[in-house]
Order: sequence, then C-alpha cells, then structure tokens
Amino acid sequence: MLRFITNIANLTDTVAAVDLGSNSFHMIVCKVDNGNFQVMDRLREMVRLGAGLQENKELTPETEARALDCLGRFGQRLKSLPPGSVRAVGTSALRQVRNSTRFLAEAETVLGHPIEIIAGREEARLVYLGVAHGLAAGNERRLVIDIGGGSTELIVGDGFLPRRTESIHMGCVNMTRWHFSDGVISSETMRAAELAGALEMLPVKQEFRSAGWELALGASGTIRAINKVIRAAGWNGEQEGITYQGLKKLRDVLIDAGHLDNLQLEGLSNERRAVFAGGVAVLRSVFKALNINQLRVSDKALREGLIYEMLGRTRYEDVRESTVRALCRRYDVDMEHASHVEATARSLFEQVADDWQLREGEYIDMLCWSTRLHEVGLTVSHSQFHKHGAYLIANSDMQGFSRQEQRVLSALIRGHRRKFPFDVFNELPQDISLPTLRLCILLRLSVLLHRARSAKTRIEVRIGVDGNCIQLRFPEHWLTTHTLPHEELKQEARQLVARDFDLQFS
Repeated sequence: MLRFITNIANLTDTVAAVDLGSNSFHMIVCKVDNGNFQVMDRLREMVRLGAGLQENKELTPETEARALDCLGRFGQRLKSLPPGSVRAVGTSALRQVRNSTRFLAEAETVLGHPIEIIAGREEARLVYLGVAHGLAAGNERRLVIDIGGGSTELIVGDGFLPRRTESIHMGCVNMTRWHFSDGVISSETMRAAELAGALEMLPVKQEFRSAGWELALGASGTIRAINKVIRAAGWNGEQEGITYQGLKKLRDVLIDAGHLDNLQLEGLSNERRAVFAGGVAVLRSVFKALNINQLRVSDKALREGLIYEMLGRTRYEDVRESTVRALCRRYDVDMEHASHVEATARSLFEQVADDWQLREGEYIDMLCWSTRLHEVGLTVSHSQFHKHGAYLIANSDMQGFSRQEQRVLSALIRGHRRKFPFDVFNELPQDISLPTLRLCILLRLSVLLHRARSAKTRIEVRIGVDGNCIQLRFPEHWLTTHTLPHEELKQEARQLVARDFDLQFS
C-alpha cells in the first residue's frame, strides 16, 4: 500500500506527478535541472471518479475498471522511473471512498508507485504552490481558486506562502449530479445550483472577502474551459481572463440552450460538456460570494505544486518540519524533554536501521517527528494523553503531510506508552505495518529511558536486534543504580511478548 517517499536528490533527474481528481486523472513528467523543471510529457484522461461514487460511498465496478485502466496506461509511461521520483495523490473523491484500502492497493500495483490521499486544505496548499511558481515575482496578495470535480479550493497568499486555505465541498461533478443530473438547464435549476453554492460559501465568505487580496487567479480544467469559451465568444472584450459580465453572459447562454446536449459552444470539448453547467454554477457562486470582478487564469495547479514540493523537500526546507514546529508551539510541548527523547531515538534507530530494514524512505523522519509530538495530548488531559495526542494528529490539518503519513504518526503516538495497541498497527497498510511497529518500539524505549525528565540524565545504551529479539546493553551498574527504568523495562518486556517480541536487557 503506502511506501514512504525516498529522497529524490540521489535519484534520476526525471520526476513525475499524478493527480487522481474527481473528474480527470492527470500526469506530468518533468526533467529537473538545478532546482527547476521542464515538462516533458503530459497525459490526461476523463475518468469521472466522483460520478461513480455511490450513496454507500463505494465506487461502481465500472468506475474502478476505468480508473485502473487509466492508471495502467500512466504506469507504462512511468515504469522506467525509480521509487521516490513519482508522487501520486488522490483528492476529493478518494477522500470519500469507504474502505479505500483495496482499491488503492490495486491502483498502486498498476501505476507502479505509491498513492497518497491528501486532505482538502493540503490540496489547496499544493495548488497555491503550483500557481505561485507560475507567476512573475510580485508582492501582491493573491486569491487562488481551483474548481475540481468534488471540491473547490480557496487560497489567499503572498509570494510562495499561503496564508489562508479552505476546501469547499462543491465541484463540477457533484454540482452537476445535484442539479443537472437530467441534463436540463433552466433558470430554476441554475438558480437552485447557485443558491446551493452560496450556502457552501457562506461559512468562509467574510473571511476571504476581508483577506486583503489584490489579484484573483483561477486554476483547474473547469476554469480553463470556461475561460476558453468566454474568450472564443468575445464576451470579455479586451479584458484578460474571466470577468463577472462574461460569466453572466455564459450563464444566460446555457439557460437558453435548455439542455446539456444542446450546448454548441466554441472551445467546449465533448468530454467537458457533461459537467460544464455545474462548473459554471460553482464559479458564479464563488464570484458572487467574494465580490470578484475579474479572474486571471493560470495554466499551473496541483500537479506543478507536487513537483515543486518534491524539489523543496530535497533542496529547501521540508514544509512538514515547519508544521511540526507549529504544532509543538500550539500545544506547548516541552521541547527540552522532546530533544532528549529524540536524541536517544536517533541513536537506537542508527543501530538497528539496517537489521530492521528501516534505512530506505522517511522512517527516521517519522520517528523524530513522533518524539517531538508524543506529548501533544497533554493539552487535553494527562489521563490517556497518548490517546488524545493520537486523535489530534490524525484529525488535524497538517501542511505537507498526507493522510497516510498522519495515520503513521498517530499510530506511533497512540502506542508510545501503556498497553501496546497492536490492533492500531494491524490496521495500517500491510507493507508498513511491521516497520511502523518497530519504530514504535524504539519510541517507547526512548520515552521510557527519559521518564525522569532530568536534563542531566545521559543515556548510553547499545541495542542489537535479530528479527523480533531485542537486546539492550547498558553501562556496568547502570540498571542497579536506576531502579525505576529497570522495573519499567521488565514491564515493557511483558508488553512486547504479546506480539512475539523478546526484549532482553543487561
């Protein structure tokens, strides 16, 4: 299932990004040169994943087959790229699929690379990253809008930094399903769709109106299609992008057509026609809610954001590091204590990484982040704080982290003390269940050895592993002079034996 992404700095100079959207699947393949990239290949297929999502939140067999066929074709293009050089993400539709583990496992097999599901605000951040890199340098504050099949992302930022991000549960696919499922476009159906969009925008309307943006930009296939039609018809005059008046004219033309099958608009493709009215209703709702008069159109979006994110993780600071620091500040983590636990965890990891096959990927990062975050639950209550912390990490908006990565961090925090929750690790994807459990053992031992929270305590311990056998060796007389950790190690050995781990110490 999930495999942690390895560092691309030591890999090929070709990278790729795959976007499994609710309407279309996209892929770009890029050549990297000195921190910049050039797109070498683009593929796009209209899969309509969101339209195949049933009321029980399962995909129809026909939709699954269509998606897997598409990913198989993408996989043929990507088969020469090594692990870590491809980042594939699922968005709104896959966020909603119930028990998506089986489908994702099949999808990863045919694609040949891991697939992450990202949260709405993380999608918004990546969209902004892609759009911002496509702009000329400037200090103006920008509003970025991305209308997908199942959600609309709103971002306000300046430079390359998003300041506000939001994901609204409306897109061209679900808006079409809700109001234009029979293909009829009338003033009544359009008005109902726009009212539904206004209600979705209501909770964020004032926040984004007052955010001080000076320039509005639109990304996504829906917005580009609308722009293409309006430009071909000349409804904007000499103005660039999509104007309020041009969008109103398009709305009136759709109503006059009366039915999706009657749409004969220059610039509108046959595959886009089925969800076009829903996309126009969504964009009109956003225009009206945020008082937009003109929207410039960007040719960059989520896929380019993924590429820049990959490059940033190797050449600049990983945004996940700043996210962890922000969480530590928010929950008033004792950073001095966390640093002691982290130092011990790093030492233990380095000693067992080869024998436990933890060297590849981002296992060391996950372990270190968990040492810094393992006490965030104390902000709720000391009682069961490991459970509170696991919940906070699993359900927070964490910039840079996929949902799977948050599940791993949550599992580590949940398991760092008290009874070992083996069921939590069994619920993780099979290929990372055992490695994550092993990380948790290292975290538990590190936390246990620093239970006294003394800044003067120096832990010098050697560790060796042989499969599930773990041997700790302390300096002479250390265990006899540290009776509390000695007793806790005995209790820990009893905990681990339930999972057939043999902890020995001397």
